[in-house]
Amino acid sequence: MQTVFESANIRFVKFTEELVDDYLMMVNDIEHVARFIGERGTPLTMEEELEFIRNQKILHPHTYSMIEKATGEFIGNAGFMNIKDGEAEFGIVITYAKQNSGFGKEAIKSLLDHCWNDLPVDRVYLEVYIDNSRAIRLYEKCGFTEYQRTDTDIFMDILSPAKAG
Repeated sequence: MQTVFESANIRFVKFTEELVDDYLMMVNDIEHVARFIGERGTPLTMEEELEFIRNQKILHPHTYSMIEKATGEFIGNAGFMNIKDGEAEFGIVITYAKQNSGFGKEAIKSLLDHCWNDLPVDRVYLEVYIDNSRAIRLYEKCGFTEYQRTDTDIFMDILSPAKAG
């Protein structure tokens, strides 16, 4: 697996078919994970996930899988999509076994540093389900602020330190 960058406890690697079993376990955990990343109630197949990996590498080259340095275990996926006109959409998903371990905050802060330093981006935005209160609190701790709300979603963003300052 090709490491793109690292933080204290996480290696950020390119999407790889080597991790397909880990990806499937995460995205097919409907109760703890999948319900927060899309409106899907049925498991994905191996072929569907392999297709997703192939597309992800092409369509969103600044999305990464996260590997715990100490154990070599899969943590989740995160990164930037739809980069255009100095803006990027952010997304993160952490496997249930690695939630509540501090990886989310470390990952978000590291990814934002990577974004501000290495990508042509000044604004990062995201969409989170209104009932995902843990994620909302985490995004706020990392500097995201709400700019819009619907009955089902909260839209948040953060500006680069250069642009915010």
